[in-house]
Amino acid sequence: MNLVAPKLGELLLKHTSLTETQLNEALEIQANEGGLLGEILVRRNMILPHEIMRALCMQLGIQFVEDLKPNEIDPALVAQIPINYAKTKEIIPIAKEQNHRGEILVVAASDPFNESILDDLQVLTGHPVRLAVSTSMRIQDAINRVYERSTANMVEKIEGEFDETYDLEGPIDILEATEDDAPVIKFVNSLLFRAVKEKASDIHIEPFEKEFVVRYRVDGVLYDVIRQPKRAHAAISSRIKVMGTLDIAEKRLPQDGRIKIKIAGKDIDIRLSTVPCMYGERIVMRILEQTGSTVLTLEQLGFSEKSRDLIEKLIFKKYGIILVTGPTGSGKSTTLSACLVKLSSPERNILTVEDPVEYQIAGVNQVQVNAKIELTFARALRAFLRQNPDIIMVGEIRDRETAEIAINASLTGHLVLSTLHTNDAAGSATRLMDMGVEPFLVASSLLGVIAQRLIRKVCTKCREAHAPSDFEMQELGLQRLPEGSKIYRAVGCPSCAQSGYSGRTVIHELLLVDDVIRSLIVKSSDGNVIKKAAVSAGMITLREDGVRKVLQGITTVDELMRATHSEV
Repeated sequence: MNLVAPKLGELLLKHTSLTETQLNEALEIQANEGGLLGEILVRRNMILPHEIMRALCMQLGIQFVEDLKPNEIDPALVAQIPINYAKTKEIIPIAKEQNHRGEILVVAASDPFNESILDDLQVLTGHPVRLAVSTSMRIQDAINRVYERSTANMVEKIEGEFDETYDLEGPIDILEATEDDAPVIKFVNSLLFRAVKEKASDIHIEPFEKEFVVRYRVDGVLYDVIRQPKRAHAAISSRIKVMGTLDIAEKRLPQDGRIKIKIAGKDIDIRLSTVPCMYGERIVMRILEQTGSTVLTLEQLGFSEKSRDLIEKLIFKKYGIILVTGPTGSGKSTTLSACLVKLSSPERNILTVEDPVEYQIAGVNQVQVNAKIELTFARALRAFLRQNPDIIMVGEIRDRETAEIAINASLTGHLVLSTLHTNDAAGSATRLMDMGVEPFLVASSLLGVIAQRLIRKVCTKCREAHAPSDFEMQELGLQRLPEGSKIYRAVGCPSCAQSGYSGRTVIHELLLVDDVIRSLIVKSSDGNVIKKAAVSAGMITLREDGVRKVLQGITTVDELMRATHSEV
């Protein structure tokens, strides 16, 4: 390192604003503390990161591209390279050049020493590759601009027609699209492929006066993917409706359907919903992977050890009803599936009725609700009681009939698991009574309620520790930070698509129905009264569990406020 440093130093003195005094100071720090000269110079704000990179490239004889000029890059260069790969590896093809070996693809990369990139790109493109170097920020910006132009070129070819003869029997393998397929088919396939690769839970296609917008929901938050001219929307809408076996001529009424696709051997189930809006049909697709291996454990979901022990005691009871509550998209079905995985064994007869069946669980008999043939939750529940079940899982209690059957089943020797839409655990008893269930039946059957939310985890690769402001401390309900704890804030890096967050975890509260709570339910007490009694008995609230995860460095104060603004 000491041999290289003077040469690098000479280059920096010659080609940057670095002074000899600053260089000598940095070399002295390097001699005393070790480390790389470039890192020391950047850390001390003596030089900018791209200046170090440019000097290193000069030292090693590698081309450094300071300005990538995305508008001058031919979109055809990226046609064979998936956007997800480009973003993850931070590479972008920028040109083709000729030499004695023929045509060579020039690719800008933030890490030119990653040998696997060369091999991958040669396989993907079929051309020899020469790597140049640019900064991470410029490469990410170029990726976004060039790939969007590539998609726009595809949209230009869509003329309002689509191929209705495309084989829709069985799961559609969207990777099998060929050059002969209509542009609209390739466009829709690319939307689905990219959504699955980016782990989006939903795709939104929204028409406006002059354009339509495609948005993905990733980790519970929507973000724009592309904006395209309005003229292509009708063809894309029709193509998706054909895939979901909907009536393409009906554009005045909402429609629901399902699409089954296959990507890299994985079966993906898509719930499709269309709603007529002022400027066309708004389409939402919910993406579900059909594989039992995706069921997470309670620990992986983010439940504390104490809560896991309490939940396991509840679910191994012989009879009673256990509820999981929260808004749509709060992970209720995932939590119930994790419980069913623990309960599944040859000596137990477990039946579920769901809408839809999101996870396939070995050893569990699962029924899909079908409104078209009047197979409702209530009807399936009645049939289950003649099937000698030990455990019944009801996807959601939506009405009085389903609630009464579920509660009566729990009082006659069955364990019933279900979900309910309430803001907190204490409000679940009130909600059941509002549906028309007698208070004494609720009190007699209810064992416990889990209320939960999903919050984003701060990206561990770019998070920054910081001293919380007075406002943040007030939100956390603390006078000072506990010893050993740190507060982090989201920053954003290529690894987390500049969002500052990666993945989600559960925050929850667990209400156990004891004699005190039971007596309050019988008296039809308000949810706030029940909550105070539960807290007095030791219940950790949603907000308190969220504060714990902030102090553990799992999430941020901003994310906690976003997820629990009404739970203060």
